[in-house]
Amino acid sequence: MEALESINIVILLGAVLVLTGILSSLVALRFGAPLLLIFLAVGVLAGESGPGGISFNNVALTYTVGSVALALILFDGGLRTRFATFRSVLAPAGTLATVGVLLTAAVTAPMAHYLLGLGWAESLLVGAVVASTDAAAVFFLMHSRGLRLRPRVGATIEVESGTNDPFAIFLTVVLVEIVMHGSQPPADLALLLAKQGVIGVIMGIAGGYAITAVLNRLTLPQGLHAPFAATGALVTFGVAAVVDGSGFLAVYLAGLVVGNRVKRAHSAIVAFLDAATWLGQIVMFVLLGLLAWPATLPDRLLPALAIAATLILLARPVAVFLCLALFRFSFREMVFISWVGLRGAVGIFLASIPLLVGLPNSQLYFDIGFVVVVVSLLVQGWSVPWVARRMRIAKRRPDVFQPRIELDLPGQRTQELVGYRVTPGSPYLRGGILPSWAKLALVVRDEKVLTPEEARGLHESDHVFLLAPQEKAASLDRFFANLPPPSSPDPELLGDFFVGGDITLGALAEIYGIAVDPAQQMMTVAEVFNKRLGRAPHAGDTIRLGDVALVVHRVKDDHALTIGLQLAEEEPKPWYGRAWTWLRRLAG
Repeated sequence: MEALESINIVILLGAVLVLTGILSSLVALRFGAPLLLIFLAVGVLAGESGPGGISFNNVALTYTVGSVALALILFDGGLRTRFATFRSVLAPAGTLATVGVLLTAAVTAPMAHYLLGLGWAESLLVGAVVASTDAAAVFFLMHSRGLRLRPRVGATIEVESGTNDPFAIFLTVVLVEIVMHGSQPPADLALLLAKQGVIGVIMGIAGGYAITAVLNRLTLPQGLHAPFAATGALVTFGVAAVVDGSGFLAVYLAGLVVGNRVKRAHSAIVAFLDAATWLGQIVMFVLLGLLAWPATLPDRLLPALAIAATLILLARPVAVFLCLALFRFSFREMVFISWVGLRGAVGIFLASIPLLVGLPNSQLYFDIGFVVVVVSLLVQGWSVPWVARRMRIAKRRPDVFQPRIELDLPGQRTQELVGYRVTPGSPYLRGGILPSWAKLALVVRDEKVLTPEEARGLHESDHVFLLAPQEKAASLDRFFANLPPPSSPDPELLGDFFVGGDITLGALAEIYGIAVDPAQQMMTVAEVFNKRLGRAPHAGDTIRLGDVALVVHRVKDDHALTIGLQLAEEEPKPWYGRAWTWLRRLAG
């Protein structure tokens, strides 16, 4: 009976810790604290050296939970990435995820070598443990701190954070092997890296297509689509790892395939993974906090702080500037990408590998990784919005908390029914603009169901239901949220959006934050194209209105019928222009 009571106590304590982490998120969001740091603090306080006094040293369990949580986080990150976005930034993000990780570790290693008295292999291991940015930290920061980033910058940061973990894990495991058994021939290491990468890519694409085929073709019981997708992701991860491939690369690519091809229960899968990744992050950070021994940190605090400063102020900027120099990023963009390289659970997760295999000085690696993560979340996590605005990379946008109803429609896999309540300050009520791919289906007013024709327009407090593609449905949120007119263009209202050529510039200016000459506010977009071009428009013709590019999508009777809206990227200077700008900055 005592054994049963012990199990019940463990379940109770575990549930209380997770519940404490969830409730503490309210405090973190209220005061702007990095949320993941709160979960870590809960674990530390509950641990052996804190008030909780829980004795926990199960490294294998922590590593297992961390692997599962990280796999789900990467799958979720791939699920939310569009193929077009992935392709557009694959070269710069892939360079940062491989060469950038190696450069970061190499620049950090000398500080560890001289401060900690470690050999060069051990020092490189310290650098590898803290070299990669953390997908969980970056995804949370980008989506929760109200930042309107330039699309190319935001996509590069997110794709990098989702793809650099496999290389960082490979580098860490290789260096652990070198420290334990001596150096290995470079050719063998290159072959091992190529093998893991190729197998990871093949297994990831195959797993993604397999998950998609089941979701689209088989009729699973209601409610099992999302658990199947998450379990399929873990199976993909496990199979790739068992056959000596990169499981983390495989699961990210599987998410990318599923997110761009699945046509059934897409919304349910995204909602389920939201909850699963949140729970995974909470459990992972709480366990990592429990595993930390604050009593050993004071003796290593100063060297760890010096390594953290080297990483943030030197190693990461050097890696970013060298890797992105060929990809026509501006100086401000590279400064911001350097600063937003947050470290999170991955750093502590990698630091647990030496503990798991019993490497000499294993506790040292864990302590250094722990301090670096805490410093990164405190310093960078709090300051990223300020740096973004100072570098003119982003402006703050109001948070959108607009309840959305989503219903799958049996018999087809491309559209779903999306429902909203019409709020008084919503952009749709003010301007009547909807993307061309969204179709108003019915209106509920005073408990009566009306067709759009019967409703004769929308009123405040109406409930509307629209047909929209599953992968784009969430983009409608901002059209029905109670938001003030934007002072500048918002990427969340641009991107894949299309409007009719008969829309006036005045309506565009109010909804999208475009600066328009008052004398032209009553002109339609089609008239503006004809006037600017001096001829009949053709598909692909582009004109610029301030920070927004208008692109002709469809033409009928020499008039633009459908117009696409994009946030116009700042034209990068040639390399000699950027070099001259940097020299002027240094001189001034």
